[in-house]
Amino acid sequence: MDTKLLDIFEAFLQENLPKTKSFHPFYNEAYAQMIKGGGKRFRPLLLLNVVNAHNPLLLNASLNAALALEMMHTYSLIHDDLPAMDNAELRRGIQTLHTTYDEATAVLMGDALNTDAFFVLMHSPIDAKTKVRLCEILSFNAGSGGMVLGQAIDCHFENSPLDETELEFLHTYKTARLIAAALQMGGVIVGLPNDKESELYAFGLELGLLFQIQDDIIDATKSKEEAGKPTHNDTNKNSFVNLLGLTEAINKRDAKAKALKIKAEAFGALSSYFQKILDTNFK
Repeated sequence: MDTKLLDIFEAFLQENLPKTKSFHPFYNEAYAQMIKGGGKRFRPLLLLNVVNAHNPLLLNASLNAALALEMMHTYSLIHDDLPAMDNAELRRGIQTLHTTYDEATAVLMGDALNTDAFFVLMHSPIDAKTKVRLCEILSFNAGSGGMVLGQAIDCHFENSPLDETELEFLHTYKTARLIAAALQMGGVIVGLPNDKESELYAFGLELGLLFQIQDDIIDATKSKEEAGKPTHNDTNKNSFVNLLGLTEAINKRDAKAKALKIKAEAFGALSSYFQKILDTNFK
């Protein structure tokens, strides 16, 4: 992990997360709890590393977009943990929002983070055409044709086993789309040609699917203390471990990681960053 970029992002998040004046007793605290509660900041760091590799002078101008990604991701986690979905009590090593407060608060704070992500993005100090394109990418990949579709399929087919093609479709949408969007948004900010944008996006889809396989393995093999969230929680869900078995899921992860290491070599200045991600997370 690039600790310098992480430190820059964390400082920006702390200073620029929206706050609202009202007489609500805990509105701002609830709004900030999950996004300030930690996490790997994987998606914003993907975007920032693309910018840093191609045009570091645009790094500060990219921080709004990075924050918008993290806000969108955090909203999805808050809603994913709700009683109507996973009913989880722990996320990022802390209590989930509906556990700290109540379900209505969690729903509303997720709604606010989702909407405010675009407010933050539109206040980026970059040209209007680029901002519109970034909003298009984020909304497409997070919305009804992206992450939300994946979540809907996940919920609807709980207790109904999917085949491997269907399972990959589910997790490509639920997990990989937003990861791919982070790379593509970085490419848009630095003005990469369309074909290079597309290559980053395609790599992100495969990387996101790899992370989901790893997440399924973690759920099957780690404690909630180690994972920072409930584990052994996918018994009735469509996961790669449930479909393939633990050994074959590990084999699939390892094969995909090996293939992505080869593909990463084509990304020039980003190659070493991608190699580091693969070496650090998939052993």
